[in-house]
Amino acid sequence: MGRDDAFPADAEPWGLFAAWMAEAVAAEPNDPDAMALATVDRAGLPDVRIVLMKGYDSRGFVFYTNLESAKGQELLHTRVAALLFHWKSLRRQVRVRGVVDLVTPKEADAYFASRARQSRIGAWASRQSRPLASRAELEAEVAAARARFGAGEVPRPAHWSGFRLAPLGIEFWREGAHRLHDRLAFTRQRAGPDEPWTRTLLQP
Repeated sequence: MGRDDAFPADAEPWGLFAAWMAEAVAAEPNDPDAMALATVDRAGLPDVRIVLMKGYDSRGFVFYTNLESAKGQELLHTRVAALLFHWKSLRRQVRVRGVVDLVTPKEADAYFASRARQSRIGAWASRQSRPLASRAELEAEVAAARARFGAGEVPRPAHWSGFRLAPLGIEFWREGAHRLHDRLAFTRQRAGPDEPWTRTLLQP
């Protein structure tokens, strides 16, 4: 570790991420697609939580949420966010920063339809991030939503959709001996699948 050739000379961010993700899928016992999502609220205070990545390509990283939740409102307000993937078994992490936008309704519909029925019911029942008097209150909302749709289709609620984070920076970190870690950063001035990257090795 710590060598100039610790990363392939021709490495580009999407190919390297795909390779690392494939290794994480094989090695991590739980949720290799889990990532910390950091946002900023209207007061300028940071917020962070774990969410699941539901897809990625050269346009960015995709995740889904209730748009009326705290994170949904923060993302809609600032349109920026950061992500962190940490694969403990591999001693690796990937940091991402960039701009966010909503996925298309077609994308949101397709993913929502792929979810388990109870999860779709839950999306209607939960007023995410709002005060809850008791667990019984939530269970009553779930029962009401279940009764509303019966055995019929459960459509995607208007307040539920997804975001795509288009990265302006992606940093790959791999643990090295004696804290001499390997770090490789890719940055660019504008987000977009055709925008070029600048590659920089970083000090540990």
